[in-house]
Amino acid sequence: MEPLIERCCGLDVHQGTVVACLLIGKADERPKKELRTFRTVTADLIELREWLQKAGCTHVGMESTGVYWTPVYALLEDVFDLTVGNAQHIKNVPGRKTDVKDAEWIADLLRHGLIRKSFVPPKPIRELRDVVRYRRKLVQSRSTERNRLLKLLETANIKLSSFLSNVFGASGMAMLEALLEGGSTPQQMAQLSKGRLRKKLADVELALDGRLQEHHRFLLRMQLERLKQADAQVDALDLRIEQMLAPYREEVTHLASIPGVNTVVAPQIIAEIGVDMTAFKSEAHLASWSGACPGNHESAGKRQRGTKRKGNIHLTTILVEAAQAAVKTKGSYFHDKFHRLKARRGYKRALLAIAHKILIASYHVLLDRTDYRDLGESYLDGLSKHRTTNTLVRRLERMGYTVRLEATMN
Repeated sequence: MEPLIERCCGLDVHQGTVVACLLIGKADERPKKELRTFRTVTADLIELREWLQKAGCTHVGMESTGVYWTPVYALLEDVFDLTVGNAQHIKNVPGRKTDVKDAEWIADLLRHGLIRKSFVPPKPIRELRDVVRYRRKLVQSRSTERNRLLKLLETANIKLSSFLSNVFGASGMAMLEALLEGGSTPQQMAQLSKGRLRKKLADVELALDGRLQEHHRFLLRMQLERLKQADAQVDALDLRIEQMLAPYREEVTHLASIPGVNTVVAPQIIAEIGVDMTAFKSEAHLASWSGACPGNHESAGKRQRGTKRKGNIHLTTILVEAAQAAVKTKGSYFHDKFHRLKARRGYKRALLAIAHKILIASYHVLLDRTDYRDLGESYLDGLSKHRTTNTLVRRLERMGYTVRLEATMN
């Protein structure tokens, strides 16, 4: 196979070191090889960059190993044509596993154009991704802390969660503060109820009649402080995300037109796939990269049931959550498709299929820069009108009816 790149470098990146293999040579000659090892501190990475620049290197390749490749990429992206490859796709021959051999192997593959580039979004999207992912982790941590607080109340036989739909709403928080201070009777604390909760004052009084000990109050005070801190941090992150989304207002609006996708989910989708859909060959390529589609398992010409593909777990989780909301939108295509698939394939597979369709819709919405246009719940019936008619007729006949079909005039 003919080499395609005359000056390239393969990097074997680790937490503490980077092994670099520089190959220089024309396609019709054996390349000159130079090996060097650098630490991953910033000063050494700058030295690596300057060394490659002096050598006239044009292309650099590396594996996407954990997060260790990220700072190396950040320092080299403005100077070289970078290729970040999937480590599973560029494994070396067994028995040749050393850092130097890995760097040589990556350089040789890059020289012949045999490493497929992984999707690495531009710098502004990567920065947005860091903030959005941290917000998600913080919200999950806050939910965990809320569950701990509810468990603590149960151990004190305070049954607020049995009568309040949201213990951490205005009424619930006022009651928690009163419990923390002590000195108030259940009747007095029940009077803190607001809105429709006041119709259940008697039940709320019984729910608040527990046995809250001093160690309960100590833990409750600590948990409420952590929840308030988490709320403040989430608000700060929301403000920061709002500022970072300023260049992508139009894209957020288009994505929010998809059922199940709101102004909270849309930034998360943008943070994972960006706004430039030309980075993906097609909608199928995007779905394969994300993992929001079934895998292939075929042998001897027969297709077997395949498991879900591995991919971007953050994006898949977001899409599944969006699908859970989308299937509740009555009269929509997603609602009808979900219930058809659920009857045949089960709840989880049907939900993943809707997540896949939301991703495909996101791809076209961002590519065409237009709002989503729903197909409607009658779309699938129109695709197979004859089959749908026969199915309904047979069901009525099994119930003992005689069916005569007559077309209506439109």
